[in-house]
Amino acid sequence: MPKGYALSEAEKDRIWELRSQGLSERKIGHRLGLGPHTVSLYLARLGGIRPRPRRRPERCLSPEEREEISRGIARGASAREIARALGRSHTTIGREIERCGGRRRYRAHAAERESWRRARRPRPTKLELCPELRRLVIERLKEDHSPEQIAGWLKLQYPDNEEMRVSHETIYRALYVQARGTLRRELTRHLRTRRQKRYARSQSSKRRGQGKLTGMVMISERPPEVEDRAVPGHWEGDLLMGNRQSAAAIATLVERSTRYLQLVALPEGTEAERVAEALATSITTLPAQLRRSLTWDQGHEMSEHRRFSVETGVEVYFCDPRSPWQRGSNENTNGLLRQYFPKGESLAGVNQERLDEVAAKLNGRPRKTLGFQTPAEKLAELIDGLEGVGAER
Repeated sequence: MPKGYALSEAEKDRIWELRSQGLSERKIGHRLGLGPHTVSLYLARLGGIRPRPRRRPERCLSPEEREEISRGIARGASAREIARALGRSHTTIGREIERCGGRRRYRAHAAERESWRRARRPRPTKLELCPELRRLVIERLKEDHSPEQIAGWLKLQYPDNEEMRVSHETIYRALYVQARGTLRRELTRHLRTRRQKRYARSQSSKRRGQGKLTGMVMISERPPEVEDRAVPGHWEGDLLMGNRQSAAAIATLVERSTRYLQLVALPEGTEAERVAEALATSITTLPAQLRRSLTWDQGHEMSEHRRFSVETGVEVYFCDPRSPWQRGSNENTNGLLRQYFPKGESLAGVNQERLDEVAAKLNGRPRKTLGFQTPAEKLAELIDGLEGVGAER
């Protein structure tokens, strides 16, 4: 079989298997007894994308047949005799022997290796065959469009031209697989993650774990009043993470009708019990009329959502998988927070006092969506209205 970084085919298969389980490259190397950089170099060359398995066509000679050819030559059998024993055409056997060194130099293992080498006839990709398509893809990548967005845009722009359409997976492979070289590796800096290779889904989601939470109430069951933002007291929440060296995080809560923000420090990590307790402490500082529901994603930090609901009276609704737009206000606010807490920086030294200062700044910003009022002003209006209704009663 073709060589690659001195790894056997069994070792390569084992690398991909362990990687799909979420093991790091260092742990995979340790598990297989490989050098410290062997796994990293192998995965980097392939861009983190497992190559499609190569299959031998039935019409081709098998390793066992090549062994029989070698034995027949050693016995002095002719090509016709060997062919009759194998049920093959004598011309097939004759070409095999001549192609692999003749009767004096024929060796089964060398012939097998050479056949796999000759079979490497990589077909040019659509991006290689169509310069105009490649130019458009490169232009869109430079504008920071994702491969999926590019593929969708091409379908709309060229609905009747198959030649001008390409899948997002093809674009990723052209970026990550060095052997193809269709798109320059430097273009990966325009991807949102800026990764130089693909990561296994189980590895990229290790922080939040896998599997479903129990007792979830999905967003499809959320009351219609939440969607139109007419009734206050419905919140969206998420975690803002720092770098991997620190377990500290920030819980963000955004009220849908006013865009009012509350930040909650999680200095000791994102275990479900700590998150539920911290969120309950924060949200119960508000009047009962302003805490009706909370929409969150399906992260394991909300495993204690039933306990949180019992303590606060706030029903928790969960977004569909990989649907951040269902918490649009929260996602937008988390983007604003990166001005104060950039990605990759530790949150270990961030205390609640600092978070209150940042929240006050954002709550004091005029918002176009609020008619250039501030979230703090809108919330104050709501609280004054609630107090007025209570006084009339």
